[in-house]
Amino acid sequence: MIKTQKTPILFLDFDGTISKRDVTDVILEQYANEKWQAAETAWLDGRIGSRACLSEQMSLVQATRSQLHALLDAIEIDEGLSTLLDLCNACNVAAHIISDGFDYCITRILARGVNGQRSAIKSVCASHLELSKLPWRTEFPFFRQSCAHGCATCKPAVMRLLNPKNAPVIFVGDGFSDRYAVECADLVFAKNDLARYCGDNSIEHIAYTTLSEVATRMEAWMLARTFRRDEDMRDDLPISV
Repeated sequence: MIKTQKTPILFLDFDGTISKRDVTDVILEQYANEKWQAAETAWLDGRIGSRACLSEQMSLVQATRSQLHALLDAIEIDEGLSTLLDLCNACNVAAHIISDGFDYCITRILARGVNGQRSAIKSVCASHLELSKLPWRTEFPFFRQSCAHGCATCKPAVMRLLNPKNAPVIFVGDGFSDRYAVECADLVFAKNDLARYCGDNSIEHIAYTTLSEVATRMEAWMLARTFRRDEDMRDDLPISV
């Protein structure tokens, strides 16, 4: 008898993970008053959460909608995203983007980057940006009240909400803002600041450079296990073969 597991769920950071550059940093470097760096330092030092940091930083941005669009349209996407999403479609793995970054930016960048694989991305949970007038208005729907760390997007809370059946969790990230998410994952792919954080804190992870590498390692991890669709199995019962 082989005990089957629920099909895993994939959670992806966006900035620096799907996009090759941190979109918010690019906006700030191009169009914000240099005071944005003080908020960044306060966040990195742990004096404020990312929610307060981003609120302060985006209030310093002076850019038109057309200027933002031109900047976003120049942001490159990791070429391996298509391979990863193809794998998700083939294996019935739901992919969710969870990001401190802004939904407006993510949606525009994804519109030219995923083509036929868009169906693999089931949701985008991110900060909200309104461009109707300057200063731009920010909102943080995930979840202001329940996040003890003051995160712009409380990634552990989102991961719990989107995984009500407690399926195995795969997380892919790159930055300091992903440090709480890795504690909720069964399989972690990490690079840059997140890889250093995992190493410093003895958190098991797989180092990666591109999402193509993630797809290859994730497929091997899945092949080493037996997964079935939730509707095809009864929880915790062995299935005869």
